[in-house]
Amino acid sequence: NTPLILYIFVCLQSQLIGPLQPIVAMIGHDVILPCQLDPAEDATVMTVEWARPDLEPRFVHVLHDGLELDEKKYHLYMGRTSLLNNQLMYGDVSLKLATVKLSDEGKYKCFIPTLSKEISAHVILQHMLSAASSPVLTINKDTSAVVLDCESKGWHPKPELFWLDGEGNLLPAGAPETVRGPDGLYTVSSRVTVEKSHSNKLNNLGEEGPTEEERERQKLMAEKEVKKDVKHEEEQKKENERKQREELEKQLTKLESELKEVKKNEETEKKLKEDAEKMKDEYKELLRKTNLVLKNRGSELEIRLTSTQKKTMKSSEKKDGKVKAVAEALKETNAVFDEVQRKF
Repeated sequence: NTPLILYIFVCLQSQLIGPLQPIVAMIGHDVILPCQLDPAEDATVMTVEWARPDLEPRFVHVLHDGLELDEKKYHLYMGRTSLLNNQLMYGDVSLKLATVKLSDEGKYKCFIPTLSKEISAHVILQHMLSAASSPVLTINKDTSAVVLDCESKGWHPKPELFWLDGEGNLLPAGAPETVRGPDGLYTVSSRVTVEKSHSNKLNNLGEEGPTEEERERQKLMAEKEVKKDVKHEEEQKKENERKQREELEKQLTKLESELKEVKKNEETEKKLKEDAEKMKDEYKELLRKTNLVLKNRGSELEIRLTSTQKKTMKSSEKKDGKVKAVAEALKETNAVFDEVQRKF
């Protein structure tokens, strides 16, 4: 016997791998939104779409047959987006966004139509000024207190402002006032009162620039806000899925009820058909019996009719003989009468 060799070929479709955490970008700087085909696959001739669902048109970058389609892009992204062309052959379809603006903050989606796959990337923005407003010191001559005012402009996301003494201890102060300007950036101000006798070292962070610790704290705050939004979005998605599931269950219950009704009607229709067939058979049998009875009675009537006809014929023959005899007698009588008349 010849052995049968079976070759099985398994084709694995690439998946899109995106960032697991929100991406923090600095206003005015460039940022990379990662997106990778796994397993790696040459994306040079693929159609790659980067979009923001909240925009119209939604596309921020479209690559088709190796060409960028600017006519499909949202106007604020003209000349600011690109793919890493030297990495496309390795399945890297990450988006480079240049000179990040405040309006760039949002949710981005990477989509490859031929794979029917997409991934999302959340971009949050962080903006630190190299020079903040210098604190304004006001001395109240009527008391032994010193009033310190601080105002800083051009922040994003919404900053926190607090006062520290020379030893790094938090000073009690009222809630800072935060105002968002027409450019979307925040201005924050606060006031604190300290005793004149209180020895303090005042640091102007606006001149020194934010510390690395402050930058990291701002980054964590921004990520926390985005995670909160993502969590809310996921909860909303779960709630929508729950409602859809309930609606589907209702529809399924309704369909099952309708199916039972249809089945019931089918059974009723089947029974009616069976009853009709039964009545049809009974009618045929009754018709057969009726025909048989009629046939038998017809034969009897035919026999009776034949017998009656014979009797009638015999009776008629007898009557005809008598009539003939009477006619002969009458004829003879007439002849005698005529003879008598002649003689007389």
